Amino acid sequence: ASTYTPDSTSEGQACVFVWCGCLLKFDLSLMARKCGCPCYSNAEEPKAVSLLTASVATTLSPSDQLWTTSRDKAVKLRMESSGPASRTPITIHQMFLETVEQYQDHPALVSKKDGQWVTLTWRQYYEQCRAAAKSFLKLGLQRYSGVGILGFNSPEWFISDIGCIFAGGLAAGIYTTNSAEACQYVAANCEANVFVVENQKQLDKILQLPHLKAIVQYKGELQKKAPFLYTWAEFMKLGEDVPDEQLNTVIDSLRANECCTLIYTSGTTGNPKGVMLSHDNLTWTAYIGSSKVNINYAEEVVVSYLPLSHVAVVSHFHYNAHSFFQGSLVTTLKEVRPTWFLGVPRVWEKMQEKMKAVGAKAPPMMRRISDWAKSIGLRYNYSNLVPWGFMLANSLVFKRVRAALGLDRCRFCLTGAAPITKDTVEYFMSLNIPVTEAYGMSESSGPHTVNVANIFLSSCGKALPGCKTKLVNPDKDGNGEVCSWGRNIFMGYLNMPNETAEALDQDGWLHSGDLGKYDQQGFLYITGRIKELIITAGGENIPPVPIEEALKAEVPIISNAMLIGDKLKFLSMLLTLKCVVDDNSEPTDELSPEVLDFCKQHGVTATKVSEVIAIKEPTIYKAIQDGLERINTRAMSNAQKVQKWVILERDFSVSGGELGPTMKLRRPIVVKMYQEKINGMYTVATEKQ
Repeated sequence: ASTYTPDSTSEGQACVFVWCGCLLKFDLSLMARKCGCPCYSNAEEPKAVSLLTASVATTLSPSDQLWTTSRDKAVKLRMESSGPASRTPITIHQMFLETVEQYQDHPALVSKKDGQWVTLTWRQYYEQCRAAAKSFLKLGLQRYSGVGILGFNSPEWFISDIGCIFAGGLAAGIYTTNSAEACQYVAANCEANVFVVENQKQLDKILQLPHLKAIVQYKGELQKKAPFLYTWAEFMKLGEDVPDEQLNTVIDSLRANECCTLIYTSGTTGNPKGVMLSHDNLTWTAYIGSSKVNINYAEEVVVSYLPLSHVAVVSHFHYNAHSFFQGSLVTTLKEVRPTWFLGVPRVWEKMQEKMKAVGAKAPPMMRRISDWAKSIGLRYNYSNLVPWGFMLANSLVFKRVRAALGLDRCRFCLTGAAPITKDTVEYFMSLNIPVTEAYGMSESSGPHTVNVANIFLSSCGKALPGCKTKLVNPDKDGNGEVCSWGRNIFMGYLNMPNETAEALDQDGWLHSGDLGKYDQQGFLYITGRIKELIITAGGENIPPVPIEEALKAEVPIISNAMLIGDKLKFLSMLLTLKCVVDDNSEPTDELSPEVLDFCKQHGVTATKVSEVIAIKEPTIYKAIQDGLERINTRAMSNAQKVQKWVILERDFSVSGGELGPTMKLRRPIVVKMYQEKINGMYTVATEKQ
């Protein structure tokens, strides 16, 4: 295996803390301090953490194993004698206290109620988490038992999450798009007998669960009364008679090398797996990232909008920042003007599409000025040298675009959770909005690498300080499986020893299942996923993503492309056209402005996807076929040429099931959904033969 261990001073390390933070679905984040990496000489006997209000020193539960699948077992931390990995381990509660002591009257969580912003300070936030913890204890929450949280982002979500941890439970977020059956599986797996839900819609999914002690609904009135159903107000008062001493005893028993939260995978190839993350996984990852970034303590602002049940949510762990909860993302960005912003690739692509549509309607003179400014912006961000005309371009275009998006104060824009195209990254670079790419997974507590050197496009950068990466079994082109090591690596999958053994080898390295390679500067590039490799009937291994992205670049009116061909004689593709998305993020039948502009330029009268498909609109079908033929001329073998394709009636979406919560393509599910159309392409081909 080839191994690359990054230099701790590498430029690729710079703003990773945001990724790590957000990834930690906690807002605890908020609690970073200016921290060094004190030398730690004895990894078996950690030093005590000095906290003004902490009642006990940091201690670790004994363990000589790097992983476990039991909820009540500890693990041995991957500590080193010096450097970033030697940092003293602390719990979530200790991290929270540090922030409260320093920033108690600063804003922490901000949300709208009846059209007005309502703010919780750090002190109020902490007090409400303690109140929630007492209520969980009153309800009989057992140590290491799960608390299911099912709802959209809100202060109540965070308070439930952290309150559960304070009470010794395991917080388990569940996607709001999950079916009742999926919710029941998670509840059984983590032994959750207490649930916190947003509204009646989510309540209906879990009402029939056995062994439930209580359900708390944090928005709206309960439609029916029952002894085990509580409103949020009732829940928060429930534990008022629980003594502080009782809660403090539980908090003092928390250990940094024990589990505090569960992140459930999307379950696209089987049942979801409960990723067990320890206190140290979360607190160390947060601190180690922040040590490399210039943070304006207690001044950072983020918008919380990506699902909190997923670990890859950068905007929710932001070091002494205050977090705003939104309804409409577009409106909230303009109103809040965040200083940090994470968008999964599809969010950036949607922004790009809308800006291009607006630009296409601008007068010719404005378009020429915009094109000139974007050429200046691209040169500046590639070279970091200020070209002639930059100040004018900034005044005429860049500042106005940032203000229109609500990103005029944004110092860091990030992307992750799925691949982003070079075209999208360059588009935002041309507007002087550099988008930083990061790589990680739930099993690495979110981030593992980050790229802040934008000239290395399509790279996810270098490993965090104190972490390592290596490539296992590289092929002749240098592509191997990406493996990770560090204190960010998870404890194991809850109750799944076989799956844990597949993910963690005997030496404790995490095997990601992703294929990657290094360039000469040591920057990591993700080139595919082992399980996504298409193995044709002829035995050739083909990574699908490069072919899919190449077609989308050649034919910009295509929204999604998915390559088909596993165990088949040739490759084919499922395609969708760009369309208008409604307020609920549901794809409609209306063609997007970008596609309509294409139609107008080529004399096409269709305005709906269904109209294009009904008559196999010649101009659009020819444009796709021509683009495909250009890609095929670049194929390295005949087996890598795409021979058939079909346009689907509806674009992929989260609600439709084709995309996961972070917009990743759920390939096995898509194949099942569109098996009839896939069979049709191969049946026609067989008949012609």
